[in-house]
Amino acid sequence: MKAAELLQALVAIPSVSGDEGRIADTVSAWAEGWGARVQRKGHNVWFSVGSGPRRLLVNSHLDTVKPCAGWTYQPHAPDWREDRLYGLGSNDAKGCVAGMLLTARALLTEGAPTGGEVVFAFTAEEETGGQGLGTLLSELGPLDAAVVGEPTGLKPCTAQRGMLLLRCTAHGKSGHVAHVHSTPAVNAIHMAAVDISVLSELRFPSHPLLGEARAQVTQINGGLARNQVPDKCEFFVDLRTTPAMEHAEVAKQVAGVLKSEVQVHSARYLPKATGANQPIVRAAVAASGAEPVGSSTTSDWAFLGELPAVKVGPGDTLRSHQADEYLTRAELEAGAAFYTRLVRAYFEEVARG
Repeated sequence: MKAAELLQALVAIPSVSGDEGRIADTVSAWAEGWGARVQRKGHNVWFSVGSGPRRLLVNSHLDTVKPCAGWTYQPHAPDWREDRLYGLGSNDAKGCVAGMLLTARALLTEGAPTGGEVVFAFTAEEETGGQGLGTLLSELGPLDAAVVGEPTGLKPCTAQRGMLLLRCTAHGKSGHVAHVHSTPAVNAIHMAAVDISVLSELRFPSHPLLGEARAQVTQINGGLARNQVPDKCEFFVDLRTTPAMEHAEVAKQVAGVLKSEVQVHSARYLPKATGANQPIVRAAVAASGAEPVGSSTTSDWAFLGELPAVKVGPGDTLRSHQADEYLTRAELEAGAAFYTRLVRAYFEEVARG
């Protein structure tokens, strides 16, 4: 099966987060047909190629978001049109999956790099943060470095933003709107509005690859009736953090400048960065010919702890989660060749010490 056929087959299988069983079955069957010894946990599929003291994880996700409004093509009926494959997940991230599968097939056929083992893992529920890579790490065994497949235009991302969600609650005192001038009523929505204005001016140190982080209020809810002064107003704050920002300290800083009560709603997507001297970064730069960049989106890299990693793959992140998502034939073929170069370059870097 050629690269274009393989990607088309992947995109034709609906795999919205939590419903990846069929695509996991397909990937397993392909890998087994190429001679791999496949393992499975839920909708996660993994197998190894080669052996040796160094172990490199090569990972991307099988799931997609739900199709949004505005599609002019059928999301699950992919077709090549003028060297573009339109279909849900073609760009995010089945192009990466296809490239990694073709690399695995090449290594199984031509031989793995000397002195190392490549662990290919195609995982579930990346889009929802569920039963995916984060639940699989103990099954994979010790790892020395990782490649996370996401559409980056094949530019190696060595820094990734985290995500800190805060739930803020302004507490006021209820009363009748008609008597607000003569009663001690305190409007919680007005209090929240002041705090939201403070948040819009809040600044954090800039990161060399990611730039600055800014707090964004994404949801707000308050008030029980149109003629009653609200005594409570709740709003959520989304902060896409940089590796220089520690989540607990950031939450404390925000709480210190707001009058609203501040609670951490979610802090598990941690920001990530890998130093330029790491073998996986040197290998990615050599394989791509591009200098490292930063990534504003989160990914399964967030669950890899301190493991040196790069996020890189074919496609454009701006096409992700959009109607008429596509990947070009040239991007697909370049991605497959890139992952093969990257794997071999990594073990060459390790051998050089």
